[in-house]
Amino acid sequence: MRIIENRKIWFSISALIISLGLILGLVRGFNRGIDFTGGSLLEIELHQAVSVDEVRSIVNEYDTKANINFLGTERSIVQIRSIIDFDNKERVEIFNQFKEKYNLNLEEDFLRTEQFGPSVGKEIQRNALLAMIISAIGMLAYITFRFELRFGLAAIVALIHDVLVVVAVYSILRIPINSPFVAAILTILGYSINDTIVVFDRIRENLKFLKKNNYAQIANDSITQTLTRSINTSLTTLVTIVALYVLGVEQVREFALPLIAGVLSGTYSSIFIASPTWVLLKEMQKGKATVQPNPELK
Repeated sequence: MRIIENRKIWFSISALIISLGLILGLVRGFNRGIDFTGGSLLEIELHQAVSVDEVRSIVNEYDTKANINFLGTERSIVQIRSIIDFDNKERVEIFNQFKEKYNLNLEEDFLRTEQFGPSVGKEIQRNALLAMIISAIGMLAYITFRFELRFGLAAIVALIHDVLVVVAVYSILRIPINSPFVAAILTILGYSINDTIVVFDRIRENLKFLKKNNYAQIANDSITQTLTRSINTSLTTLVTIVALYVLGVEQVREFALPLIAGVLSGTYSSIFIASPTWVLLKEMQKGKATVQPNPELK
């Protein structure tokens, strides 16, 4: 396989997806959910299973983009999440709509109501960024200790690639970014680095037996030897996550969707980004080492 020789193609594909997502995000803004913008949450006991369309017909009068979930085994509790900061009067009005239609009691059936300020969203963003930075530093230190610095740098490049691809997918598809997105990103970092280390470990083993100056050939052989394992691992992982997305409730889907994008991106980056980046760094090191001083300059 000539993966390393075609690295410009792989880098260009990733750059195109990431650039498209970031440009769209800057132009029209990212679709930030209640956890990042603040808003309102209401939980109402309906005492019966109803359809999303029935709930939506009431909620649309106040927010057409509200997130609707059903809780409990009987799906009788409806949870409404909106980025609109409803005041107490508006929240009571919304409940009264359900009260009239389903004969509810305010004290017993209005289970929960909360408001989230923008400050909470800023704190979540800050903590998420801090967690990712700490994770990246820890991974860089570990891989540098177990392998070498250039392996670590290549792995970090692949991790940044995966995060940016998932963000780009969210931007392109206008998917709300909430707390499950942050949890999924951290999960993706762990999955992606595991897949990358498998390839790097094989490269390290092959360096002992092949010509050390032919880094592209070593990387190509190592990728070929681990390709089946990488694909099988990704497929079995995807089967589980896709099942969660198809069969799960909306909150579970919010967590599963970035995982699907992250697993695909992580598998791609381990093969087409991390290893070519390592070869590029080694070739740069080799080029510097072979540079001879010009005698005429003496």
